[in-house]
Amino acid sequence: MNRRSVSAAAGAVVLVLSLAGCALQPTPVETRLPPGAVVTSAPPTAAAPSPTVVTLPPTTAPTVAPAPDPSTPASDPDALSCGDGGSQNVSGAEQTVRVVGTCAELTVSGTALTVDAAGATIRSLRVSGDRVRVSTSAIDALVVQGNDAAISSSGAIGSVDLSGDRTTVDAGGAVSSVTVRGQDNIVRAGGGVGQTTIEGRGNQIG
Repeated sequence: MNRRSVSAAAGAVVLVLSLAGCALQPTPVETRLPPGAVVTSAPPTAAAPSPTVVTLPPTTAPTVAPAPDPSTPASDPDALSCGDGGSQNVSGAEQTVRVVGTCAELTVSGTALTVDAAGATIRSLRVSGDRVRVSTSAIDALVVQGNDAAISSSGAIGSVDLSGDRTTVDAGGAVSSVTVRGQDNIVRAGGGVGQTTIEGRGNQIG
């Protein structure tokens, strides 16, 4: 083979390699939009709402008021109170009255009165009128003027002075002294009766 044939063959090989390299190189792709088209971006992603924190005020336990004591004057607005060492006067007819406190003196006058002084401390009790009824826990001195009265004490009575007829006095404790002027009166004492002075008939003391 001559030099011209070798040169031609070498040139052919170079041409083939050049064409192969062009064929392997990727061709860029160009996107063409039709006239009037607008390129839009993707819609933004909505942000997730942040959680809302609600602060509640602290709960307070309900306050329970203590039940009122029925033996106190505040629980019975209709009761008469002697306070601490005062005096009270109950008068009228055919009614019921409650008395509380510590009474230096309690005066009851009228007709068909009912006085509940069982919750009171009474030093001196004076009763005048007819058909008066008084209940107490204890009495230092009792004076009754009238008829058909009924006086009761769950404790002792220091002294009893009765003027009238058909009055009944009952004491759960002792009665230190009794003076009676009238008829058909009754004085009973669970702890016994001390000194007695009786004027009239039909009286029962014991």
